[in-house]
Amino acid sequence: MNLTYDASSVDSSVVEEELSGQAVEDEEDDRPAVFICGKCKLPVGDTMSWDGSEDGQNQIRLKQVTDNVVIGKENRMHEVGKRSLCLILDLFCRGCHSVLGMVYASTPKSLDHKRFTFCLNVADIESYVLGSATQKLAAEGPKEQPITLEYRGIVEQQLMEVKMLAMSMGLRMEEIETGLQEGRDDA
Repeated sequence: MNLTYDASSVDSSVVEEELSGQAVEDEEDDRPAVFICGKCKLPVGDTMSWDGSEDGQNQIRLKQVTDNVVIGKENRMHEVGKRSLCLILDLFCRGCHSVLGMVYASTPKSLDHKRFTFCLNVADIESYVLGSATQKLAAEGPKEQPITLEYRGIVEQQLMEVKMLAMSMGLRMEEIETGLQEGRDDA
């Protein structure tokens, strides 16, 4: 196999895919996710308004949140690091009133990227990735059909036929046993 690639126009994953014969899987799943309150499970935001994350502080930043998030009314001081005092407002869940995170109202220049974004604490929220459900109802299987009145009638008819067959076989067995019993009594 003799393949030539122009290095300025080809992504390395394309080259790897062609050489190995396999598609290179993305490390990140790009499906949208919904963020929900960790206590009452109300939706509080989604990845469509993603602004970033703060691994060191265990937070995610969103540009927008749902109406289930209430912004506190009282400003308070928050120390992010040495010489980094900020003025913040707490974020509360409308359903259970638990603290979900904060909004930075005033920050030093080094933290301007956080100002007026919704910073949610990862410990206080959960997420659901859309399309991640894997369970199916048994009726959705390839060889199974849903139970309808017509189907139920057919099954009941078949059960009645089996019951009748079993009864006739039982009667026939009694006749055979009686015949055998009479044959022994005669001998």
